[in-house]
Amino acid sequence: MAATLPLILLPPSEGKALGGTGLPWSPGAMAIDLDDRRRAVIAALATAMHGTETDRATLLGVTGRSLADASAADRRVTKSPTLPAIERYMGVLYDALDHRSLTAAQRKRLAASVVIVSGLWGAVMPADPIPAYRLKMRAALPGLGKLSTWWRDPLTDALVRSAHGRPIWNLLPAEHDAAWAPPPDRGQYVVRFLDRRPDGSLVAVSHDNKSLKGALVRYLLAHPTASPAELAGWKHPARYRYSARASTRDGATTVVAMVRR
Repeated sequence: MAATLPLILLPPSEGKALGGTGLPWSPGAMAIDLDDRRRAVIAALATAMHGTETDRATLLGVTGRSLADASAADRRVTKSPTLPAIERYMGVLYDALDHRSLTAAQRKRLAASVVIVSGLWGAVMPADPIPAYRLKMRAALPGLGKLSTWWRDPLTDALVRSAHGRPIWNLLPAEHDAAWAPPPDRGQYVVRFLDRRPDGSLVAVSHDNKSLKGALVRYLLAHPTASPAELAGWKHPARYRYSARASTRDGATTVVAMVRR
């Protein structure tokens, strides 16, 4: 089944469910083998968690009680109980995706199609067991540097292998897209949600972007063979419609424009 399904690239969420019922993370537990790299990030993160409050706040992007909670979670990342990634990640995109309301067939496609691009784990499949943690893709860890740069080559190689013969739908924000550098001949669909200004020009949507992507993923799971042109007949719940005129092509990449009507 997986060979005929698209590969859908999603970001993680900053919000994560707490607790878990699974065993702590260990090498070999995740579908895409990047464990050597994961161990290096975990070790560098452990070093960083011994840093000052100021340094940890800069790294994790939070302060106060949130910093204390995030630091505690990151110190326990190899000891804490796990949840499947699709249950761990919370927030606007994952609320809109609402995996629990998918049909059984759509849940199987979700498990085989979606890859979540993560600063800590590299590539995460929905069923992969992960603990609570906090680490942005744009963070810089001691000895590794900026994670999007450090992950780029191994993550790209892994995703190209996973996507062999499959269309790629890239729904990554810039922070996570920086860790993905497909070869020039590797096609992908990059989705942009656009609003029209009073003068007729188009501008990228910002604050609703995550919920818009969640609805699109639901459509792709229900229609796994859909091409961009076939989106023309889809009524997005927020009134975005596929626009062939606003869509563009850059080499092997097709930028798929969804414009509010």
